[in-house]
Amino acid sequence: MKPRTFDTIVIGGGLLGCATTWMIAREGGRVLLVERDQINQHASGSNAGSLHFQLEYRMIERGVEAARKAAEAMPLHLEAAKLWSDLPDLCGQAIEVKQTGGLMIAENTHQVELLEKKTEIERSWGLDNRMIDRTEIDRIAPYLSERVIAAAHCPTEGKADARTAGPALARAALQAGAQIQTRTEVTRLERHGGRWHVVVTSAEGTMELSAESIVIAAGVWTTRLGQMMGAHLPTIPLALMMTVTQRVPKLIPHLVQHAGGRLSLKQALDGNILIGGGWPARLIRNADGEPNFEAKPELLASSLSGNADMAIRVLPELSRIPVIRSWVGTTTVTSDQLPLVGPIPKQPGAFVATGGSAFTLGPSFAQVLADLIAGRMPDTDLTAFAPDRYERA
Repeated sequence: MKPRTFDTIVIGGGLLGCATTWMIAREGGRVLLVERDQINQHASGSNAGSLHFQLEYRMIERGVEAARKAAEAMPLHLEAAKLWSDLPDLCGQAIEVKQTGGLMIAENTHQVELLEKKTEIERSWGLDNRMIDRTEIDRIAPYLSERVIAAAHCPTEGKADARTAGPALARAALQAGAQIQTRTEVTRLERHGGRWHVVVTSAEGTMELSAESIVIAAGVWTTRLGQMMGAHLPTIPLALMMTVTQRVPKLIPHLVQHAGGRLSLKQALDGNILIGGGWPARLIRNADGEPNFEAKPELLASSLSGNADMAIRVLPELSRIPVIRSWVGTTTVTSDQLPLVGPIPKQPGAFVATGGSAFTLGPSFAQVLADLIAGRMPDTDLTAFAPDRYERA
């Protein structure tokens, strides 16, 4: 049977895959999105929806030089801040995006010094970010404990509804002429005759697809898909937990992070408070030590209590608000904490994007990928994020 042909096949139906598919389709590309489960089922739908444009704690916990390295991704942060603001109008969908500002807080002089250096680095790249003292904290964030003595304030930070953003972009992609196949798993990737041949399996059986280009936007499956085509795309999978409280009256208008530990706080429009920040869960592994992404990761009691203690310390009101549930999501990072974005080495017409801030940076990742697919030079220099950096090393 002759394979179904497309200009581009996008593998992965999270926010990044849906955004990339939409951006390609709106330019007239014949594009198919293939998702092994359901749209938005994995990391994009299970994260807390934070829009972190400041460097996160994991990027600064090893010191200033590590922060300088992580800041090489700041152009993607700046582009993402603008794209998230424009996204609902651009795609014509109701996407909940609230950029009411973010605070990275400090409780002691060491954390203040680190914040000051971090803020200086970010400002050198063009991020609108500044240090504020306790007096100004009292004015704009009186809900924070007196233990908080300073903060870095970034007015473009905020949150998006992770449950609905990906599906909204999928609808936009369909309206632009894209096709989407869910419950469809990629089982083989080969290039011959100047085209990519993608074998997929679903409840309907096995099918061969053909495309001029492919995009891997598959999160924790990135490394495995790279291996199918003989490409080295090293990623580190992480299982992280989050907690949500019952609805309460408006309390937290900002996205809150901590300079001294894993913590993020934000309040959804419906009043629930989301508590996270990167506390680990247990990733299930097979007998050979490889991660089993089909198995549900396990919550760790130490993470639950540690996250709760830290949150209550800086927001005492939380001690009186019941928790509804806690859950685990998976994500990927790289060894140098930078995104993995760009053409896949020695694989013409193949591109990849992933990284620990893939929800926040999803729109800017998608724009870069759409530019590359169209043969345009992206506005952002991708040298620091290119997959071939592992070969160069």
